[in-house]
Amino acid sequence: MSVLDWTGGGVRLVLDIPDDEYPSLRWIGTPDARPPAPGAWALPLCELRAGGAGGSLASSERLMGGRLSRRLRYVAHDLSADGRRLAVTSHDPDTGLRATSVFQTYDGVPVVRAWTEVTAGAGPVALHAVSAVCLGGIGTPGGHWWRDRIGTAENSWFREVSWRVRTLADEGVDDVGLRRWGYRTGRSCIIRSVSGTWSSGGRLPMGFIAAHDRPRTLAWQLEPAGPWRWEVGDHGDSTYLIAGGPAGPSHGWTHRLGSGQSYITPPVALAVGDDDDAAFAALTRYRRLVRRPHDDNRRLPVVFNDFMNCLMGDPTEQRLLPLVDAAARAGAEVFCVDAGWYADDGQWWDAVGEWEPSPRRFPNGIGRILDAARAAGMVPGLWLEPEVVGVRSPLAERLPVEAFFHRDGERVVESARYQLDFRHPAARRHVDAVIDRLVAEYGIGYLKLDYNVDVTAGTDLGASANPVDGIAEHGRAYLAWLDALAARHPSLTIENCASGGQRIDYALLSRLQLQSMTDNQDAVHTAAIAAAAPSAVTPEQAAVWSYPGPGDSDERIGLTMVNSLLTRVHLSGRLDLLDESQRVLVRAGIDAYRGIRALVPDGVPFWPLGLPGWRDDWVALGISAPGGVLLAVWRRAGVTQRSIPLPAEAAGEPMLLYPPLPTGLQRGASAVTLALPDEPAARVLLFQRR
Repeated sequence: MSVLDWTGGGVRLVLDIPDDEYPSLRWIGTPDARPPAPGAWALPLCELRAGGAGGSLASSERLMGGRLSRRLRYVAHDLSADGRRLAVTSHDPDTGLRATSVFQTYDGVPVVRAWTEVTAGAGPVALHAVSAVCLGGIGTPGGHWWRDRIGTAENSWFREVSWRVRTLADEGVDDVGLRRWGYRTGRSCIIRSVSGTWSSGGRLPMGFIAAHDRPRTLAWQLEPAGPWRWEVGDHGDSTYLIAGGPAGPSHGWTHRLGSGQSYITPPVALAVGDDDDAAFAALTRYRRLVRRPHDDNRRLPVVFNDFMNCLMGDPTEQRLLPLVDAAARAGAEVFCVDAGWYADDGQWWDAVGEWEPSPRRFPNGIGRILDAARAAGMVPGLWLEPEVVGVRSPLAERLPVEAFFHRDGERVVESARYQLDFRHPAARRHVDAVIDRLVAEYGIGYLKLDYNVDVTAGTDLGASANPVDGIAEHGRAYLAWLDALAARHPSLTIENCASGGQRIDYALLSRLQLQSMTDNQDAVHTAAIAAAAPSAVTPEQAAVWSYPGPGDSDERIGLTMVNSLLTRVHLSGRLDLLDESQRVLVRAGIDAYRGIRALVPDGVPFWPLGLPGWRDDWVALGISAPGGVLLAVWRRAGVTQRSIPLPAEAAGEPMLLYPPLPTGLQRGASAVTLALPDEPAARVLLFQRR
């Protein structure tokens, strides 16, 4: 057996290449860490299912254990000229199928991005599963691996980025005495997957495993353009991870290849750190490296949007003009008109598609509102939902029927809407014409791209004729469309939204500047989402609502403003109805943000009270940046005093940045103690950095 020991960027990979078995990935870690010795827990570089080659070592629900994967034999490997990319090719002697596992690394970051390219041999092949990465030996081989913690994140509407951390045993992956009887593999595993067009609908494409017996956390992030799947189970007295795009066991996926044709999986990023915070810090740095550069992610302008707890999709000229003035006075730098600007009545849901402003709502044209925003020093923006066409829209009959999702010969209808298929040129031409017109005619510099349906039916039009594969192919076409849009309008800032955070993934966020984190309308609930947001998105891309209202107390206004001060401020609410003291308090929050936002694009998140639980009384989020350490603390219920542990880099006495309200504050050697009122309240502190 030969060993391929490779260090690229900030990560070290060790691969074993036996003479008569499949090659395997033994270790991912920092360059100075010690990998384990080879063991029985080794798995193939990728797990494949194709044709009739299914699983053999466990139930059909699992990907681990496929016969085809275990027939793979090493062919060659290639290292890029810059030493940052390694490609290892294996082949199946029986079918001629080739699998190339690619590993991409980055300078100074303990993260590897992995994907798999499968190429058919002399004959056609029907793929049913291809993993992007397959890693065994995560838990200490032979140790009490079932005590390791696994983190999974639920992501339902109004309850996004809700982490649950339990031991593997608590999740059902436990030691059941297999070794005693000579078995390597159990039959229980943890599976997370998403079907349909919402890539984070119900759960995030992420997870982590933290060792109980050593300082090591492995975190992963899938970057799909649609459905995805990962599984964690036990094999060879340790644990494994298999992750990738759609797969037969969870989605009924099939992708057909002709002779010599190839399929490439969506990528998966793996990050390592000494603890949970370090692993998320590595992911944060990686996310910045792989996204398209845009000055929005350095400037972090304050966005006002008229939707949340404000006009709620019912804008008119009369209602918007006072909000333009109020938003400008509050310090907003972008003014975005949200849903409803195109509808003559309130029943717009099933009539969308043409995206022309309503003359009833805007008798002087919507340009008057956008010009007023520009005159007040704000960049004008508009909301758009480009991927759907309402069943009542005239556009539904003008576009070719092939430009929509189909199933069994009929157009797919989801919530009274048709889904455009971005593989079809007519669909892309229509949306291109809309956006080009809005930019040229109104000079908009900001687009909020929303997407409020989850099409799980898929589409069976196309070469593969498999509904789930149709979703995945459409997703890739949508990404290509975004790339072309950015090439035509490079200065345009685009926000990603799908009923809040139902499409949080870095296939999209490597291309788009902001991510709408939630539609939650309650500031106290939103606090948990805001505090957890940088685990899923870089802080400077995490758009969190602050929506002060005229009936709010000073503490409630302070809390809703704090919700967004360590990420991206999405200001809303009836600012035009606030009294003078409330306006001053809101403006103080924006001024505080302007004073600290330069720290955010270079900072990494940490959670001194652990990742926020949905019902935690106290939650906290920190940003550690070269220029200082920021700490946001929320008290939602419970005791009124709490000690918050501080990282070693937080130096000196804390400065209370916001809100300017009575606060008990005492610095200790390694913690700060806050005393807050007996109502929901929040504070932002600034520490010098050692």
